[in-house]
Amino acid sequence: MVINRWIKNNLKGDPIIWGVTFLLAIVSILVVYSSASSLAYRKMQGNTEYYLLKHASLMLASLIAMWITHRIDYRYYAGISKIGLWISVPLLLITWRYGVKINEASRWLTIPIINRAFQPSDIAQLSLIIRIASLLAKNQNHIADIHKVLVPILAWCGTICGLIALTNLSGALLLLFTCMLLMYFGRIPIKYLAILGLAAVMVTGLALVVGQRGKTALSRIHAFKQQELPFQTEQAYIAIATGGLYGKGPGKSTQRNFLPYSYADFIYAILVEEYGLVGGIVVMLLYLILLYRGMKIIANKAKLYPSLLSAGLSFLIALQALVNMGIAVGLGPVTGLQLPFISMGGTSLLFTGISLGIILSAGRGEIDTSIDALGPASGQIKPINTYKSKFSKVES
Repeated sequence: MVINRWIKNNLKGDPIIWGVTFLLAIVSILVVYSSASSLAYRKMQGNTEYYLLKHASLMLASLIAMWITHRIDYRYYAGISKIGLWISVPLLLITWRYGVKINEASRWLTIPIINRAFQPSDIAQLSLIIRIASLLAKNQNHIADIHKVLVPILAWCGTICGLIALTNLSGALLLLFTCMLLMYFGRIPIKYLAILGLAAVMVTGLALVVGQRGKTALSRIHAFKQQELPFQTEQAYIAIATGGLYGKGPGKSTQRNFLPYSYADFIYAILVEEYGLVGGIVVMLLYLILLYRGMKIIANKAKLYPSLLSAGLSFLIALQALVNMGIAVGLGPVTGLQLPFISMGGTSLLFTGISLGIILSAGRGEIDTSIDALGPASGQIKPINTYKSKFSKVES
């Protein structure tokens, strides 16, 4: 009774999203502990608990961030996203030129004093989704206005995706596709989406020439088309094939000793090896449930901003998860995308937790009744009841 009362008082919003999040957190800790054991032997003198404790503490921090953000009125995030975007642009440029380089890609910056690395792209993509949702909701009455609506969206979308593409082409393309889905739900005319698609082709071409991973991306695409198996993919196939229906059991993976980055990009292969096809399907269903619950908010809200906000962030998490799992089973060329809220990684976990908290906040509705006094900068969106029937069709 005491636990139920505490949960009711402290964990607001959709209980299913909370449940899915906790399940993913448990799976993450178990699989990371197993998949990172060989890394611990190589770098931590056999201290296999090092990465377990590190990852568990990062997961706890992510859950705390999720709890904090879900307690804040979703309307505040529209104003915060503007700051986030302006901060992201110089950070992405600095990362491209002077960031920590791993596998020929500079995606991390080191925070002085604490000496911890983080990915500015996580800040950028979260801020971009929130900003686009805010712009679309505020300008529904003149959605076809090129100068007032399309130009600001295209400017921010092109800038952020272009800068991310310099070091992470697959991540930039996924973010761009998510933005296009969000704009479609926000009633941007198809002809303008076609313009964005054309701009995306140009930005992709420029990133292949100027970016750090252009040659690597082209070689991976070529290998996939020729059905050549890179070493990483081959080891992932072995892990999945030997997992069978029910898996080898927790901590009994053998391919973790051979599969590069088994605790990050290819953690899904280790998950299937240890928990089998059943475990792999369950995890996939958890992401689909998360997407469904995030989309369900669209049908339940008369206001467009929280609907678009929830949909955009749900798309970003679920699509990245599906792409990661698809790559592991050979449905596409190798990318550097991690499995959200399962792969080992600091800022990825943290910002996924923040995104989930914002989704919960959007589902709760307006929390702070005093936000009206803050004016337009608060990101307040007026009700748009005329579009509720349209979005209700999504749920059915």
